[in-house]
Amino acid sequence: MSTLDASTVGEVVARARFDAQGLLPAVVQQHDTREVLMLGYMNAEALRRTLIEGRVTYWSRSRQEYWRKGDTSGHIQLVRGAALDCDGDTLLLQVEQIGPACHTGEHACFDVDPLEPVLGETE
Repeated sequence: MSTLDASTVGEVVARARFDAQGLLPAVVQQHDTREVLMLGYMNAEALRRTLIEGRVTYWSRSRQEYWRKGDTSGHIQLVRGAALDCDGDTLLLQVEQIGPACHTGEHACFDVDPLEPVLGETE
């Protein structure tokens, strides 16, 4: 059950800074391990639904429609925490992921292709 009332949710949505397309990137993190699972996008209504319902809803840029994570796959994301960054232009969602997070069936979207960047030096 949500601890935010409608006016508080409205204040959060008003504080969020959506891009020119009306979208806010949402970094999704497993709440207990802090593992980054995926990146999704939300418009104001998707953010409102997520905060009120406790299930993550995104805006699909390719299909131009809302999608609540897990409605077709069963791989749901239950909200365990949320925070806007200091500029209000990115959302961090902490979730309890049920099943794989990635549409490919992988546990997380960032597991599949690790890169080998040059490591920065300390001095």
